[in-house]
Amino acid sequence: MPSQDSLLSALGLLIVAPLAFVPVVFFGAFLAQWRPSEATIAQLVQSAIWCSLASALSVAIVMLVQQVPQHPIELGDWVITPRYHLKFEFVLDLLSLSYVILALVLCMTVAAFSSRYLHRERGYWRYFVLFSIFLLGMVTAALSDTVETMYAGWEMVGLSSVLLIAFFHERLSPPRSGLRVWIVYRVGDAALMLAAILMHEINGAGDFDHLVGEHAWPEHDPLLIGPHFVMLGALFVVAAACKSALVPFSGWLSRAMEGPTPSSAIFYGALSVHLGAFLLLRVSPVLDSSLWLSVAVVLLGLLTSALAYLAGRVQTDIKSALSFASLTQVGLIIAEIGCGFRLLPLFHLLGHACMRTLQFLRAPSLLNDHHMLADAIGSRPRDEAEQWHEQLPLATQRWLYRLGMEQGSLDTLLERFIARPFAVLFLKLDRAEQSLARWLDGG
Repeated sequence: MPSQDSLLSALGLLIVAPLAFVPVVFFGAFLAQWRPSEATIAQLVQSAIWCSLASALSVAIVMLVQQVPQHPIELGDWVITPRYHLKFEFVLDLLSLSYVILALVLCMTVAAFSSRYLHRERGYWRYFVLFSIFLLGMVTAALSDTVETMYAGWEMVGLSSVLLIAFFHERLSPPRSGLRVWIVYRVGDAALMLAAILMHEINGAGDFDHLVGEHAWPEHDPLLIGPHFVMLGALFVVAAACKSALVPFSGWLSRAMEGPTPSSAIFYGALSVHLGAFLLLRVSPVLDSSLWLSVAVVLLGLLTSALAYLAGRVQTDIKSALSFASLTQVGLIIAEIGCGFRLLPLFHLLGHACMRTLQFLRAPSLLNDHHMLADAIGSRPRDEAEQWHEQLPLATQRWLYRLGMEQGSLDTLLERFIARPFAVLFLKLDRAEQSLARWLDGG
């Protein structure tokens, strides 16, 4: 009979293995110049998700029955020096398993919806390739027990998200929007990488155990003290803000709606937009190390929630309205984390992700139902409920309306201080490379 640790390790690896197998199959099919049918692609992806979900549920049952609060799965040491230790490691606990099961259930639902929604679409195969990479990255990030493992999953999620935003590349707007989102993601990736470097400078390793202790989440060791922990927490907050579209990085959220509806549902309604909150939950003891940092997180969450509410109220596109409604709840989740809650924001995250996915997938048919209702009654249905802002002075109403329409001018600020400088820098580097190439050819 296998031991309990061996069984949990095997089941934990089986969560990731089927999801990693799918991109390999797609890549092999590309090299072999074999284009599988739509039914084959959908069946392969859904079978892998079913296998991973069965493994995740089995792990949860075994850990509940055996009363195991957490179980680490080491994937080997990659670099070991006297002052540096690089390794990849998974951890099975309440936080990671909850998010993994959520990701698998929602991705299974979206995969089934996508197989019909994208029927006969030219990019059907490309969509499911990126979808499988996204799911693999999400599960990897959720199970991570080291910052290196988190970064690997973080990058897969970001890359696949951006490429799906630019999915309809024959149009002008989606590639531009994808590039804008990619630039913002790069800022968050840089912050997470700096946090990883700082963790290695502090502890010589990137293990989250050095920050939260050996106890199972949400328990942790006594609070960490020191200015380096405050700086580390600030870097984690910046990374989470870029990934979850918190202020001042909220301007790209409406641009992300250029992708297909199923990807918008799973990315900016359910999983990707909550990944920043998940990161803060994982490193929550670092936030507790400074009162000022906790207050800043609360204010950041409340400001994001308020601005997203105002922006969502003036949207005419249902996907954009739902995305800002999702951001409103994400801001509240971030504020809950800053207040020191752990289980409350986790339950809030799980419930909100399920509800928002359903709303995104229902949106196309809901519009059709509203049009049919309007045709049946001869006029457009009206909402007779009295809104709070109607009690404000007219000048204040107009100011709030403009603030919501302009989304706090955050998109303009991102264009001026982040996107445009990056674009100019890349153009200069491209010209320098071309000049160097011509000089070498002439020489």
